[in-house]
Amino acid sequence: MATRISKRSRSMRKQPRQARSRDTVDVIVEAGAQVLARKGWSGFNTNDVAAAAGVSIGSVYQYFPDKLVLIDAIRLRHLDAVLKVFDLPSRDDEALEDRVGHLIDGMIASHHLHPGLHRVLLDEVPRPDAASADDQHFDQAYRRRFRAFVAAATGLRASHLALAASVIAAAVEGMVHEAIRLDARLARRFRDEIVNAVVSYLQAKRR
Repeated sequence: MATRISKRSRSMRKQPRQARSRDTVDVIVEAGAQVLARKGWSGFNTNDVAAAAGVSIGSVYQYFPDKLVLIDAIRLRHLDAVLKVFDLPSRDDEALEDRVGHLIDGMIASHHLHPGLHRVLLDEVPRPDAASADDQHFDQAYRRRFRAFVAAATGLRASHLALAASVIAAAVEGMVHEAIRLDARLARRFRDEIVNAVVSYLQAKRR
């Protein structure tokens, strides 16, 4: 697991206020995610990030005083992308298979942007104590969304909902991480098997 670092400031040096500045920060964070996913923490450096972003190293340090502050921005962006999957529109009369399929497709897509990024963030990157608050916030939001998803799909009572949602959340997370490791042909078949497994579980809970 990644090493924790205590009492570390995680503040950006400068907050982007204008559209052009926000665009620059977005480009830097995107480039940072690409470099981190490709090279891992041991090979991650701001010179490579600047080159990938097409900006000067000074532009990187204008907003991010060190690598860990940039890593925090990458981590939060990744977690936000995962949560946004649940915000995709769905119809009340949508078939269970379609609803689950859209969820799985969104999860795979959010991880496919930078395959391996989640593993690097979890297992390699040093983690400030303050990051645990972000992790807890994400975990709570993630589980709330899964509870809402399972409730809509099954109509389970609250007393049974939390456990069922936890099972689905853990299963989906593990299977999605496995799916993004596969080549396109196998990944599609694996995706269909994930959908079948989740649908079968939810249908059993409806009875």
